[in-house]
Amino acid sequence: MKEYKAWHVNGFLALLIGILSLVGGVILIVFGASDSQPDFLLIIAGALLILLFIIAASSLTIVQPNEAKVITFFGKYIGTVRNAGLWMTLPLTNKQKVSLKVRNFNSHTLKVNDADGNPIEIGAVVVFKVTDTSRASFDVDNYERFVEIQSETAVRHTAAQHPYDTHTDENAMSLRGNSEEVAEELLKELQSRLAVAGVEVIETRLTHLAYAPEIASAMLQRQQATAIVAARQKIVEGAVGMVDAALKQLEDSGIELDVERRAAMVNNLMVAIVSDRSATPVINTGSLYT
Repeated sequence: MKEYKAWHVNGFLALLIGILSLVGGVILIVFGASDSQPDFLLIIAGALLILLFIIAASSLTIVQPNEAKVITFFGKYIGTVRNAGLWMTLPLTNKQKVSLKVRNFNSHTLKVNDADGNPIEIGAVVVFKVTDTSRASFDVDNYERFVEIQSETAVRHTAAQHPYDTHTDENAMSLRGNSEEVAEELLKELQSRLAVAGVEVIETRLTHLAYAPEIASAMLQRQQATAIVAARQKIVEGAVGMVDAALKQLEDSGIELDVERRAAMVNNLMVAIVSDRSATPVINTGSLYT
């Protein structure tokens, strides 16, 4: 069902007509019943004016800013009023309020398995607003509850499509390393799910992402090992450059080293630079060859 504009006019005019009808109806009834012999015509006219007041009052509705009123007439949808103010619509209609404000939904922390089968904890915040009041009112039972359920379902599905982290392929998409792309993917999937309820998703963001407690310590050790290996690799690369520079500087200074002395020097420098402990100097009082 698609939203369309309901018929409505200035409500203050209808309010004035209603008040005049009420006052006139009361006056006619009082004058008609005050004589010794009641004037039934005046009484009936007064009753009709009071009835007109009741009908006019039932047609009035107040619309607040960032709010809409969905108008139904005996179960039939006749339109929506979005303009703020006091309005007169068709009498004897039901007017359902629908908020058009931007709202947040913060999902619970969900426990799911990522693409590698590792249990993780994930949560997201969804920013949304209603754009089609008729769909939000009639196509789903409760659009707010619908947003909550579909948001958690989309978060679970998105989390299961990607690993928490990539350990081999750095170009692969992961939940931790590609948060912007994951949020965009979640927004597109959620928008397709919520279109039936007339809801527009403005933004989605991951608010919580962590390994489940039962594997958190093991994954932390793995991350630490990866960091140590990467750090050692950088240290070795730097050490090789430093040793090569030292040997070239000795050669430029005119100090010639044979193959064995050159190998011994390289070994000593590499041990001193790469070692994670302070080097302990050893003084050789003899010859390299004895």
